[in-house]
Amino acid sequence: MSMSSQAAVGVAVTVPPPVNDDTIRQYLPLVRRVVRRLAHRRPSGIEEAELISWGLGGLLDALRRFDPAKSTAFESYAQVRIRGAILDRLRGQDTVARSTRDKAKLLEKTYQTLEARLGRAATEEEVAAELGKSLPQLHAMLAEIGRIGVLSLDDLAGFRDGTGNGEEFLASDDPGPAEAVLRRERVELLAEAVGRLPVKERTVIALYYHEGITMREVGEVLELTESRVSQLHSQALLRLRGFLRGVLGPA
Repeated sequence: MSMSSQAAVGVAVTVPPPVNDDTIRQYLPLVRRVVRRLAHRRPSGIEEAELISWGLGGLLDALRRFDPAKSTAFESYAQVRIRGAILDRLRGQDTVARSTRDKAKLLEKTYQTLEARLGRAATEEEVAAELGKSLPQLHAMLAEIGRIGVLSLDDLAGFRDGTGNGEEFLASDDPGPAEAVLRRERVELLAEAVGRLPVKERTVIALYYHEGITMREVGEVLELTESRVSQLHSQALLRLRGFLRGVLGPA
């Protein structure tokens, strides 16, 4: 079976693909799939074609750096590189990220403090009251955080060492024994944190990250609007980051 046929039926490629036009065309659907999943982070004024162009840069980087002796299957490795390349460019384009990150930090601290006091996941009404805001105002903050894309589950992978760059961590070219242990610890801790989330938020995380479907599709499954799914996604990640900070200490 040819490499092109393997990719068509979803068989993982574990040999270094050649860097040529045919390979780029072969993996263009993978780039488009990553772009589709990041569509909710695209600010106005940035066209989808531009995201695809940035993603192709990540694909080329993956093709040049992939080593089957040190990495996972190429498709998994490439997806991380493509996503990281797009997110890096989006962050570079962001002109309001600082104020949004400040709001994210405030909310994260609020969830962490309130849930430590309550001994359980805080409701949205309790969080809004703690902030001295109305529920619609809280929803607006969560929507802004989701729209700007200042948080991602992948970003939490690098939390412990303070890098904040989960893409680079997950795509490590040469994971040694110590890093492999650290990676396993992070995965286990993150899994524990996800298990503490309220059911609806846990479902959003599972569908979006594990099933690989879009926010709109998650909304269709849960019978929620896409904007509401984005709010729940932001809220879940803020809870997760607060939990990790509480266990691991400051980044």
